[in-house]
Amino acid sequence: MPHGLWRGVGVFLVPWSALLLWLARSPRLAAEWVLGVIVGNGLWAFAALGLLASDALAANAWGRAYLALHGVGVLLLAIVEWLAWRHSSAVAAGRAARA
Repeated sequence: MPHGLWRGVGVFLVPWSALLLWLARSPRLAAEWVLGVIVGNGLWAFAALGLLASDALAANAWGRAYLALHGVGVLLLAIVEWLAWRHSSAVAAGRAARA
């Protein structure tokens, strides 16, 4: 994979990781922040799979396999996050309705 792509990903992941650390340490999270992380993970997964499908990279079989597993793994993570977010929103709405 091109060196510039690795550098760009690294430059992006440093502030993304800092944001996730900040969110993880927050006592309460706004739903918008959580949804933003979920959408970000979904976009990341589709970008990885789109890059793989576009043949824009001159990657060998191992590189293509890694990119496929990475894209599918992050997509599954986004799906699980979405399901958990929906469940927690429904639970919170149910608690608010009972109060």
